[in-house]
Amino acid sequence: MSTTTASATGGDARILHDALGPLREREQVAARLLEASAKHSFDPDRELDWDAPAEDGKWFWPPELVSLYDTPLWRRMPEEQRMDLARHEAASLASLGIWFEIILMQLLVRHIYDKSVTSNHVRYALTEIADECRHSMMFARLIGRNGTPAYPVPRRYHDMARVMKTVSTTPGSFAATLLGEEILDWMQRLTFPDERVQPLVRGVTRIHVVEEARHVRYAREELRRQMVTSPRWERELTRITCGQTARVFSLCFINPAVYENVGLRREEAVAQVRASGHRREVMRSGARRLTDFLDDIGVLRGAGRALWKSSGLLA
Repeated sequence: MSTTTASATGGDARILHDALGPLREREQVAARLLEASAKHSFDPDRELDWDAPAEDGKWFWPPELVSLYDTPLWRRMPEEQRMDLARHEAASLASLGIWFEIILMQLLVRHIYDKSVTSNHVRYALTEIADECRHSMMFARLIGRNGTPAYPVPRRYHDMARVMKTVSTTPGSFAATLLGEEILDWMQRLTFPDERVQPLVRGVTRIHVVEEARHVRYAREELRRQMVTSPRWERELTRITCGQTARVFSLCFINPAVYENVGLRREEAVAQVRASGHRREVMRSGARRLTDFLDDIGVLRGAGRALWKSSGLLA
């Protein structure tokens, strides 16, 4: 899958290759990301109008991205109930985002623990951690502002993630990072320009999309490097853990308590979501850019690929 050749500059430097071509040098990638961070970072407390009232008739999440959209149950629901479900699902997704970002921050700290603290690579990781702190606070504030409860993931998956992040290898950490970032990012790219959506939600998603673009670039470059340089056992473990993470992610994506909180029967709603061709296509579309990338660099192989298919995120 990969080859390495001596760098033209000599010394110990090497040019690493994978199926996508030569990898960029770590310090150069980080320097560019640091420059972008200096130009395009936001303070949500100052950038957004948190005191503005919600606008009548506007959604808290695009209806096409609501889990029950275009199901028989959705067609029976009055518009007010549909909009209320969108409000609660926005809170569920914000809660999921906070959970993933807290895990990501821990994984990034582990990644840089043994690396040079003066390097651009470490400086950017610390910059990203600061971004994620602001994002988590921003999402939490949005949940409170929307007037909904938070929706934590089920306890068994919360505890499973505690184990997975503790034993995760470096490539496994970056693969999981991309899974948590790219599907939500795809949805948010559809949300922030949508004038049907509440201005505050659009503002939150805009900030997150701009800053997450850097995080995705950092994780993709590092995962490519790790899939070239890691020993075989670590690459194989990454394929399995990445597939299992995809399964957990898909199960936790929307907390089913949202259905009860808007007056629906949980069992009926969950069954219709699972049977929904529209929902299946939404989730696969959100994951497609990521799964194409993971396939190209050799992550989607063997049992790991089967786990991805069982998650519903890969056809």
